[in-house]
Amino acid sequence: MKRKILIAILVLIILSQIPFVYRRYRLRRLHNTIQQLATQRVFSFDATEYVDYKGVIHVHSFLGGHSTGSFSELIAAANANQLDFVIMTEHPQAEFDTSAMTLNGSHAGVLFINGNEVATASGDRLLIIPGASNAATMNTQSTQQIIDQQKASGGLAFAAYPDESLNWQSTKVDGVEIYNLFTNARTINRFVTFFDGLWSYRAYPDLMFANFFARPADNLNRWDQAIANTNRKLVAIAGNDAHSNVGVSLNDSSGNQLLGIKLDPYERSFRTVRTHVLIKQGEGLTRESLIEALSLGHCYISFDLFSDASGFNFSVANSDKTMGDEVALRTQPRVIVRTTLPSRVVLIKNGSAVEQKSGMEVEFSPDGAGAYRVEVYLDSLPAPVTAQPWILSNPIYVR
Repeated sequence: MKRKILIAILVLIILSQIPFVYRRYRLRRLHNTIQQLATQRVFSFDATEYVDYKGVIHVHSFLGGHSTGSFSELIAAANANQLDFVIMTEHPQAEFDTSAMTLNGSHAGVLFINGNEVATASGDRLLIIPGASNAATMNTQSTQQIIDQQKASGGLAFAAYPDESLNWQSTKVDGVEIYNLFTNARTINRFVTFFDGLWSYRAYPDLMFANFFARPADNLNRWDQAIANTNRKLVAIAGNDAHSNVGVSLNDSSGNQLLGIKLDPYERSFRTVRTHVLIKQGEGLTRESLIEALSLGHCYISFDLFSDASGFNFSVANSDKTMGDEVALRTQPRVIVRTTLPSRVVLIKNGSAVEQKSGMEVEFSPDGAGAYRVEVYLDSLPAPVTAQPWILSNPIYVR
């Protein structure tokens, strides 16, 4: 009798693992497809007015108290991903200025910009670039007061976690973090992820992200609505919200790790999602040119885990106008989208999809005034990321 019970339990355990075996198979198929796409990527566009620089925004280190990541880990991760820039957003500390102490300037060929993530008295959270020496006391100031201070000093303020507060929509914030990797990760089912890890982590640690990746539909709607309500530009960025603090480890008295595993190392976070910035030919990547390009909305978001999107362009035909720029309706503009892989491009006007075309170079004719942006999809990607976006652009504003 006991033997039958044990056999029955064993059978149930085996049956319970079948879904996770299948999920591992899906990740293997996705991995193979991504490898194939890497060999198909073509960049043969004519010279454009802009150079594409890729980087990450919303990054924390040990300075803020919510991370264990070191500067050496940050620099190594940026180099491993061949990033051009990293924008730090340290949590403030009352005892010292974290923005002054974090990475800033060029390190191993990567441009770092110091910044802060601050809470406001209005209940918002802002990413301020560059950071400020009084960041620790900004929780006593309104969102608009902080924005005004940033503008006066030539800096930027982006609304972080837009789903947690709507006060930012009534301010003159420069932009909004429409995708946050940490927020997306919070949607995971811990039970399912545990068994996914047992079956898939060793072979496909990066692609485990694909099991819970989802288009940020609610934040995209909030962003589109905010643009429509205010009739002004509002720049979209992605937030890596990188902390490098999830995992378990055994360290010696000097802090050296003897044993352990880290689930969110900087290298993995930096590989998953990036913000690409377009800077005019000849200007080069500097602190000033990067901040100016972000302020203009000359940027786009890409999930580079699936394929490096460098080379993407969404621009106005026969002009130097690109994402973030305005163009007059009376000129009957045409917009062109170029990608480095065969893609499905969805044209979105004021938050509603109005047209879609497939190819590596497609053209649309805007129908009336509005904020036009595109979402780009790699339909060849199989489950679990079928019908999930590869690229999210900033708008071209037709007035």
